[in-house]
Amino acid sequence: MEKNYTKSNENIDVLDAFNWESVQTEMKDKFGNDIYESWIKKIKFINEYNDYILISVSTRFIRDWITSRYLDQILKIAKLYKKNLNRIEFIVQDANIQTSNDRDNEPISSNKSNISFIEDSFLQYNRMDPNKKFDNFIIGTSNKIAFEAAKKVSEEIAHYNPLYIYSGVGMGKTHLLNSIGLSLKSKFKVMFISAERFMYQFVRSIKLNEMVKFKDYFRNTDVFIIDDIQFMNGKEAMQEEFFHTFNSLIDKGSQVVISADRPPNKLSRIQERIRSRFAGGLVIDIQKANYDLRLKIINSKCAEHEILYPNELKIPENIKKFISSEIKTSIRELTGALNRINSFIKVYNQIPNLSEVKIILKDLLNVSENTISIDQIQSEVCKFFKISKNEMLSARRSRYLVRPRQVAIFLSKLLTTKSLPEIGREFSNRDHTTVIHSVKMIEKLKSNDNELNSNIDMLKNKILYNKENEI
Repeated sequence: MEKNYTKSNENIDVLDAFNWESVQTEMKDKFGNDIYESWIKKIKFINEYNDYILISVSTRFIRDWITSRYLDQILKIAKLYKKNLNRIEFIVQDANIQTSNDRDNEPISSNKSNISFIEDSFLQYNRMDPNKKFDNFIIGTSNKIAFEAAKKVSEEIAHYNPLYIYSGVGMGKTHLLNSIGLSLKSKFKVMFISAERFMYQFVRSIKLNEMVKFKDYFRNTDVFIIDDIQFMNGKEAMQEEFFHTFNSLIDKGSQVVISADRPPNKLSRIQERIRSRFAGGLVIDIQKANYDLRLKIINSKCAEHEILYPNELKIPENIKKFISSEIKTSIRELTGALNRINSFIKVYNQIPNLSEVKIILKDLLNVSENTISIDQIQSEVCKFFKISKNEMLSARRSRYLVRPRQVAIFLSKLLTTKSLPEIGREFSNRDHTTVIHSVKMIEKLKSNDNELNSNIDMLKNKILYNKENEI
């Protein structure tokens, strides 16, 4: 719906009605010359409307910085020159592209995309990620019901009301909430906010004595999506306000979508009446992904990576299957594992073998570095090369002793968190420069010596997993 100007559509009348130059002068006095020159001066006045003004900056970074630090004070100063001003709205545009004349007949507000704006002292906020859509949500037996319910809500709001989705971290519930918001924002006024952010706005409104505006703002939406509701645990005042907001939205037929890390009856420090209303809607859990779903997700992520980086080496099937079978905690950890493997490939321009993958992912695979000692490494290397530990730690420089000693030092650097001097002390108080030399020597030999490579892989598997060979 188009808004009316305060006086006239002619730009000269707008400027007469609202003197931006005076506001700038006031801001310079308020913030000081340094802040003014660095940030405030970059703001360009675009237009004045009935209860708000439109301003622009050249980048999103400048907009976010000004919004988070100075917007409230700018609004107070602007109100001195326009009493009925309720809010300030930003657009991001190059100052050289358009002037205020180009905007005279084009009122721009967050209503254009039907995303709620945070009025007056509230910060503009929208958490929706354009990359998290229904189209790229990978479906399996563990999340199919949640996916279908989210799709139904996006086709017919208030069909399931509220829709309550819960799961452990990194299982995809926020992806589904985001997808609902993206699919509905073109037709409805959508608010997507975290419980933490809701609390921030609530506390801020109390401090500024603006609870009426807070209530009007959060209850005037068609689709209210709130993430991580468990954050409200124990916060009685906020729960009281949320309860009335929730009831108001349900009564007017708005869709409410909620996510949490546990079912409603496990929200131990949430009011019983709130838990009861959550349980009265459709409650769905997303279970841990099974092997097939994890493999589908990995294949999808790899395909995306290959499109972005077509010239990079591709992760082979045996590594994909290994990651799918071993990393079961969350989808987020699967993605993190792939990122590590791709980084290894990019740095070394080679595909890691399975032993190297296990080392790269050792924390995700629950292989604790702290359980691996240098003494254990020395014992395994001595056993492998059929020498005694006394011989390895001696000062003798015979070839049949030097190479095993260097391998043991190399593995100590690779498989433990010990510093170079600490490793040197474990090898009969050798200097850290000896440790550096040994590591560099083995790295150099590995590039040309397949037998040494194979021996080191076998030793790594034996030390890490008590397995002789798994390459």
